[in-house]
Amino acid sequence: MSSIDQAFIQAAEDAAEAAGRVIRPLFRSALLVEAKGDASPVTEADRNAELAIRALVRERFPDHGIWGEEFGPERAEAEWLWVLDPIDGTRAFVTGRPLFGTLISLLHRGRPVLGLIDQPGIGERWIGVAGEKTRFRSPLGGAPGCRPCARLAEAELSCTSPDMFEPADRPGFERLRGAARRVTWGGDCYAYGLLALGLVDVVAECTMKPWDWAALVPVVEGAGGRMTGWAGEPLTLESDGRVLAVGDPALLGEAVGLLQG
Repeated sequence: MSSIDQAFIQAAEDAAEAAGRVIRPLFRSALLVEAKGDASPVTEADRNAELAIRALVRERFPDHGIWGEEFGPERAEAEWLWVLDPIDGTRAFVTGRPLFGTLISLLHRGRPVLGLIDQPGIGERWIGVAGEKTRFRSPLGGAPGCRPCARLAEAELSCTSPDMFEPADRPGFERLRGAARRVTWGGDCYAYGLLALGLVDVVAECTMKPWDWAALVPVVEGAGGRMTGWAGEPLTLESDGRVLAVGDPALLGEAVGLLQG
């Protein structure tokens, strides 16, 4: 069983609700979009949603750290660290596609022990807790649990964009893509949620920051999958941004072999 305090889980859910109240009125509205350093779009929804989450965490757990995409680290050396991405998939958000999500994770001494994916537009939520089965709520149906798929030749592969690969990483991904049954582009965090529902089998991506992947690990692994770096190593706050998720752990060795060449 999990040793995660129920108060942590409740805080993550309440934080997702607070973020959703900011995000929903702005979705598909006329937003002022500005560019930031990495050329990804930022909106008032990103910033205000993160501020809402930070305020809740500070109030309930003043000794915890917070590290968010929009406002950076605060007490990042703390034993308990909340890692936040208020809108993962901002490009989807600003183009009106409901494939974005709010990511809220809690790390204990660097290890993700709680992860939440919230899709506020359509009311879907995944909750992953270390040592427990992933929970899922949706008006559209679906049940948490990765499906058996022992061979890449039968696997559905997903990736947000071919543009995320550096030249050195592209050959490995192309080997993986060539071995898979099919590849579907787009999805951001939503693809990992679909993997946890048994609808996608493999996700391989690059340039992932801790706030992009930390919430996904407990969700994927609580559904029976595995999530690692491209060499099969555990993900840490110092990881290189290359992320691999498989629904059936039997796929991990084959996928790693192709990515590594």
